[in-house]
Amino acid sequence: EISIARRGCPWENGYAERLIRTLKEEEVYLNDYQDIHEARDRIGHFITQVYHQKRPHSALGYLTPAEFERQNLS
Repeated sequence: EISIARRGCPWENGYAERLIRTLKEEEVYLNDYQDIHEARDRIGHFITQVYHQKRPHSALGYLTPAEFERQNLS
């Protein structure tokens, strides 16, 4: 069985699975990409500009990953 989690960290797979579900529901299924290059660009934009910058995450206390990083690295 393929796993995204590190050995001994089974809870990590759930986080990865949720990311994939969100990516599909909020980006992939809503768009009709012309080719693989457009798909890569648009999915990359979604991850960097929407998922990390604008979308709050319950696991981070409803902060965006960018906000969480700023709070915890300063």
